Amino acid sequence: MLRIGIDTGGTFTDFVVHEDGKMSAFKLPSTSAHPERAVIEGLRKIIARQPSFLVRYGSTVATNALLERKGAKTVLVTNQGFEDILEIGRQNRPGLYSLTSSKPEPLISSKMRVGVKERTLHDGSQLVPLEKKSLDWLAGRMGQLKPESIAVALLYSYLNPDGEKAIEEALRNTGVPISLSHRIHPEFREYERTSATVINAYLTPTMVRYLTALGMDPVMERGKLTIMQSNGGAISGEVARNEPVRTLLSGPAGGVVGAFRIAQQAGFERIITLDMGGTSTDVCLCNGQISITNESEIDHFPVPTPMIPIHTIGAGGGSIAHVDAGGLLRVGPQSAGADPGPVAYGRGRKITVTDARIHLGHLHPEFFLGGEMTLRPRRIAPALDALTAKLNQAGKTRMTPDEVAEGIIEITNTQMENAIRVISLQKGYDTRSFTLVCFGGSGGLHACRLARSLMIGRVLIPPDPGLVSASGVLGSDIIKDASRTVLLLSDDDQAETVIDRIYTELEAQVIALMSTEGFSGDQVGLVRSMDVRYRGQSYELNVEYSSDYEEDFHSLHEQYYGYANPALGVEVVTLRVRATGLSEPPEIARHPMASEYPPSEALLQEKHIRLDGRETPTRFYVRQRLLPGNRLRGPAVIVEYSSTTLLPEGFEARVDEWKNLVLLDRG
Repeated sequence: MLRIGIDTGGTFTDFVVHEDGKMSAFKLPSTSAHPERAVIEGLRKIIARQPSFLVRYGSTVATNALLERKGAKTVLVTNQGFEDILEIGRQNRPGLYSLTSSKPEPLISSKMRVGVKERTLHDGSQLVPLEKKSLDWLAGRMGQLKPESIAVALLYSYLNPDGEKAIEEALRNTGVPISLSHRIHPEFREYERTSATVINAYLTPTMVRYLTALGMDPVMERGKLTIMQSNGGAISGEVARNEPVRTLLSGPAGGVVGAFRIAQQAGFERIITLDMGGTSTDVCLCNGQISITNESEIDHFPVPTPMIPIHTIGAGGGSIAHVDAGGLLRVGPQSAGADPGPVAYGRGRKITVTDARIHLGHLHPEFFLGGEMTLRPRRIAPALDALTAKLNQAGKTRMTPDEVAEGIIEITNTQMENAIRVISLQKGYDTRSFTLVCFGGSGGLHACRLARSLMIGRVLIPPDPGLVSASGVLGSDIIKDASRTVLLLSDDDQAETVIDRIYTELEAQVIALMSTEGFSGDQVGLVRSMDVRYRGQSYELNVEYSSDYEEDFHSLHEQYYGYANPALGVEVVTLRVRATGLSEPPEIARHPMASEYPPSEALLQEKHIRLDGRETPTRFYVRQRLLPGNRLRGPAVIVEYSSTTLLPEGFEARVDEWKNLVLLDRG
């Protein structure tokens, strides 16, 4: 069957096609206002008269709707007295020492939050059951508020969901989607559970409209659509309609999955991924495996559903350089995107990181997207001169346009370096023992400088780095997660019995869900894990379940926090089961090694570019013409269809047997 992986970014929409063992790929400008249009345009180029095909899609629709506050008019139904839980939260301040710090406005205003008379206790028993008159009143209240979506989150509903189910039945006639917290996130911590449910309800109508528009287009008549989840696995389009909160990091998750698979094949399992596109940069640490977290935040909103721990910053090739109120040069987080795009694209008027690279000579204008997209480098100088003049006037400096362009690059590098520190050094990982895997359209331009700053001795640039996310989406497995909060002390006489019983129930639940995706029980891989903490702690660490889970927890606690105390009681908080239905990822071909000297036809040209404040003679190579075994020494620039790699002086690049570029710091 024809299989297609698609990743929609802020600037480009990427397509990877796999058929009969052959791979092809291309990029189209994204259509941000109607993202399905670029998808449909690309599919029309691919499918022709195919009898059937499978589309795996990494979508940013839910992410953008949340960040831009363009979701649905939503009502929250909760217990009386808990209507303000979204505003109270955990009482954390985003800027602890800021005199003007403020929290973001909740997604649902106070007038759209409704309390009902119901109270379930911590053991699941009902102290105050819902009465019919309360349900009738609630139905009438919905008629007054006229919501587009409804979120329901009652206390302890993960233990006893009867109240939420009764509310769903009472409000069914409203005709709007209803999100119940015991289905979205059946775990304790009412604020986080409410947040996840509200986000899901807020995004559901947007995702339904989008996926309906995509699915109803004639181009999709013979196709099956699956959506990438934030946890690195795919789900059906129908599940994504009902649970869009699971797709918030859809595209970036595909990048991590694709990069980890490529690095594993090359023999590197401890990696830090850096995905730099046109709008943002996503970084993730994989210590021998792709880890999952339930403590993510997006735009200060807690999202406790399973996610790959990806840290995102607003720094990409399209990030706009500007002068702030204090007269300092800043880069991002605003991006020029695909429309109008950087100045060199022909319509933009504000200097971006890409424009700075072109001005310094780091990008080859005639080879951008393999020559398919025409750039206009002459438009950059006037815009850069204007930015320089504004900066000099505001800061009373005498910088030249060249220095400003280099400053833009340095600021961007610093932002990305700080992002990598957050996920590595600040969590107890020594960056010297990791390989930096850079991809995305812009990642290869920054890779070497970042590696040197962070003392990472090796960088891996996959083939077609600008298409790694789409490739990862295409090769992703079908994954279902289930969980339940138990709050058991490990020394409880009944703990083992209860744990076994609940794991059995959770496994039956996910196997039933996998059957709807076409997988029988013997085709599903199951992994048990648990959230564990010392008694009295507020937060947990996740460990894989085994008979020695207590010892595993002590070891992990020491790594994270620098100490362990086996004398303290251990509490099992939440049990988790992950079900995986394996897909067939595209095969990564292995090639025989050739000479270390590149063929003459690989050299495109030699010219001077500006590096480290001086004009430097630099060789430009075409990556597709390099052979496994070839070695290059910097300074050099390696161009290809979807990206460009900059090799500064002191770095060496070799092409391995899978055609990855492995960059080593010899300086």
